[in-house]
Amino acid sequence: MNAQAEKIKVQNLSKQYENVQAVTDVSFSVSDQQVVGFLGPNGAGKTTIMKILTGFHFASSGTALVDGIPVTEQPLEIKKRIGYLPENVPLYGDLTVDEYLSFVVEARFIPKKQRKAAIETSLEACAITSYRGRKIETLSKGYRQRTGLAQAIIHDPPILILDEPTTGLDPNQIIEIRSLIKELGKRKTVILSTHILQEVEAICSQVLIINDGRIAAQGRPEEIAGSMKGGDNWELVLKGAGPDDVKNKISNLGQISNLKIETSCSEYVTVRFFIRTDENQSSAGEKIFDWAVSGNLKILEMNRKKLSIEDIFVKLTGDETKTTGAL
Repeated sequence: MNAQAEKIKVQNLSKQYENVQAVTDVSFSVSDQQVVGFLGPNGAGKTTIMKILTGFHFASSGTALVDGIPVTEQPLEIKKRIGYLPENVPLYGDLTVDEYLSFVVEARFIPKKQRKAAIETSLEACAITSYRGRKIETLSKGYRQRTGLAQAIIHDPPILILDEPTTGLDPNQIIEIRSLIKELGKRKTVILSTHILQEVEAICSQVLIINDGRIAAQGRPEEIAGSMKGGDNWELVLKGAGPDDVKNKISNLGQISNLKIETSCSEYVTVRFFIRTDENQSSAGEKIFDWAVSGNLKILEMNRKKLSIEDIFVKLTGDETKTTGAL
């Protein structure tokens, strides 16, 4: 990641809770005006890292810098620079949106002359101006999330840290919140924790995949995919055999995994698989072509697929059955 405008720098960060090692030797940096996704299974350590960055937890070892300031040395200064939306949004249901945000600007010691403008700006940015007089307990979950985001940006921080901001929302609400976060990322640094793969593809320009408290990979998705050698994903449309016959024959190709066989009609079979090989792309394709010819199969379509976020996630964090619930 670009170190020329680093907003966050973490070096050899570890956190232990009694007998549980939540985070182990994590290092990364985040540049200005990026949306960076923390991607990983439940319990991977994403929330712990975010709480350390915001000063809510202290690291067992290592350092965390925000705008070059050590989090442990100036926690109040750090909180001025960060807007934080925890997974469970701290809202007061008996207050109206206006009353709640008025409480927040006072708690953040925003000067009195600036409070009204700060509230108006955050209401407008989160598209909840028309709901300002409503009690929070009467709002849908989507609008409660918007209210939570409004409190996170009300002091105009350069950095936003958002922990699972779309959890429990319906599809329309998810689209709205993602769009809002993407817009905020144009002028702020955003760290977004999620275990939803589509979230990363829709919002993030950079990704950190975290597994068992460690960083398994970091960079742009295409960079991570390019660094993961050892095979390719392929999709074939075949004619000349049924799915059971294709399944039996495909073992002759070599080390196959993630095999999926579908029948679109009685004549055609679609086969998707990952093949382990150290060969280059063209020779891998030749190998598949020769296999089909030797098995009296006609190839109607043959495509090499780029590694998707889902492929990367599964490969780095475990088998498919282990991660199914996190997808």
